[in-house]
Amino acid sequence: MALEGVELHHQGIRIRPDALDASKDFYSGVLGLNADPGRPNIPAIPGFWMDLQNDTQIHLVGVEGPSVLARDADHDPTAPHVALGVPDLEAAKAELDAAGIDYWILSIGLGLDQLFMWDPSGNMVELHQKDQCRCEVSKRVPQGD
Repeated sequence: MALEGVELHHQGIRIRPDALDASKDFYSGVLGLNADPGRPNIPAIPGFWMDLQNDTQIHLVGVEGPSVLARDADHDPTAPHVALGVPDLEAAKAELDAAGIDYWILSIGLGLDQLFMWDPSGNMVELHQKDQCRCEVSKRVPQGD
């Protein structure tokens, strides 16, 4: 069993809610990254999605402690994680089910289901369908079109 067509899409990291502006200034001013202007409003989870030139992003998530999206301390999508895009999320679920891999699904009405699981070292990994996310700058429809 191996998932096919896996691509790196974003790295999610936490920033202090009281450091939102300073963090955005650091990632844009020091690292030269631009904020994705189409990041959806996620109630009670401020932050920025910073675009990199290789069609990936860094998601800066302004949360301390459990987020409003957390099921419990071990099931919080705002925790640091790596996000990978797959061509077909349903096929990935079937592969994971067949391999007995535990995962959980988050669907918050943004048009994108996210699957979360843990690697053997306790790192959180997200899978999502790659044609349904904003990570790939080159495939975005410009705002206003």
